[in-house]
Amino acid sequence: MLDALVRSSFQVMGVLTRVGAQHDLSLTQLRVLGILRDRRARMTELATYLGLDKSTMSGLVDRAERRGLLARGKNPGDRRVVDVFITPAGLALADLVQDDIRQALAPATGHLTTDESERLTRLLERVLSRAEPSPSG
Repeated sequence: MLDALVRSSFQVMGVLTRVGAQHDLSLTQLRVLGILRDRRARMTELATYLGLDKSTMSGLVDRAERRGLLARGKNPGDRRVVDVFITPAGLALADLVQDDIRQALAPATGHLTTDESERLTRLLERVLSRAEPSPSG
């Protein structure tokens, strides 16, 4: 199982790296877009989740803001806290990247039946739920 999990992660990382490069996005920038697709996150939580220090996180967000992909705003619950959120342009790029990733992984996943795909998803979600905390809860 460990060997299969590691091999599959290498395959997925290769796809993510290649697709990200096609859109001038680093792997970390891809992760940020994926995380922020459906939520706002505090800068500090996002930095912790990604394993980045505050200045690195700020630089990453600065570059994404210049591209119009992310924006910062005050946290609605605590005005002293800065949130990061995806812009419409960032969401459009995230959707495009997701489609590209799906197409790139199709040779590996397309032969699975619906039941197999759903079972694999449930098993991976179970593994991942124990592996790392999620940003913003």
